[in-house]
Amino acid sequence: MLLAFDIGNSNTVLGVFADGKLLTNWRIETDPNKSADEYGMLVRQLFDYEGMDMRKVQDVIISTVVPSVLFTMQHMAQKYFHRRAIVIESGIKTGLIIKYDNPKQVGADRIVNAVAAYNKYGGPLIIIDFGTATTFCAVTEKAEYLGGTIAPGLKISSEALFQKTAMLPKVELEEPGHTICRNTIQSMQSGLVYGHMGLVEYVVRKMKKELSEMTDTDKPITVVATGGLASMVESGVDCIDVVDKMLTLEGLDIIYRKNRRFGRHRKEKEIDSEKSTEK
Repeated sequence: MLLAFDIGNSNTVLGVFADGKLLTNWRIETDPNKSADEYGMLVRQLFDYEGMDMRKVQDVIISTVVPSVLFTMQHMAQKYFHRRAIVIESGIKTGLIIKYDNPKQVGADRIVNAVAAYNKYGGPLIIIDFGTATTFCAVTEKAEYLGGTIAPGLKISSEALFQKTAMLPKVELEEPGHTICRNTIQSMQSGLVYGHMGLVEYVVRKMKKELSEMTDTDKPITVVATGGLASMVESGVDCIDVVDKMLTLEGLDIIYRKNRRFGRHRKEKEIDSEKSTEK
């Protein structure tokens, strides 16, 4: 089995795969203050709840945009699974051609999403991830990752309204049903949710035009959305073709299978090196 971690700024999604099939997944809070043991015991509880045997995990793969948590999770993988985790970083095989000015600056989650979307839906593509930030990524039919747009996510925008104003309260992120609102809470919900829908429609429209011009193709561009708030935003726009909630986890499994031989070879070299040192 493969244990995959997608560590975001707000939440961590983890999933268990067997032979490319997602068996189960969980969502927990990302906490930079948690120790490796705390994460390890939490993961053990999740496995026990599902009646799954942790000893059957053969490899661990990690994608993270939170560097401070990476060492903790690597330590957890070594202590509780006796595996050196594969980390999504520069040099790992993805099958994409990264056209970013500095490929090292592309968030691991954006690359993982692009890998999964391209493998599942082909190109050209626009991938939208509704996370702490809302990201838009463009991929050509030749598997070229061109780049994209990063905007504040819905939760960040909501928190900013609450923290930076004296009179506005915290609100639930849900559609109020109209834009001419008669109370403050619904007025905020309207601005946040419908404003974000407008952002998505404008950015997608502009990206489609640019992507068509850059690739000189008339092939339809598929727009794939993922992330916790994808369904809510998709319900109010016409530009999203597919909502795929498990896109990032599936991308981690695909990348793992592309790098599995390398990972096992690396482990064998490390074991041989340790034996030589002991002698």
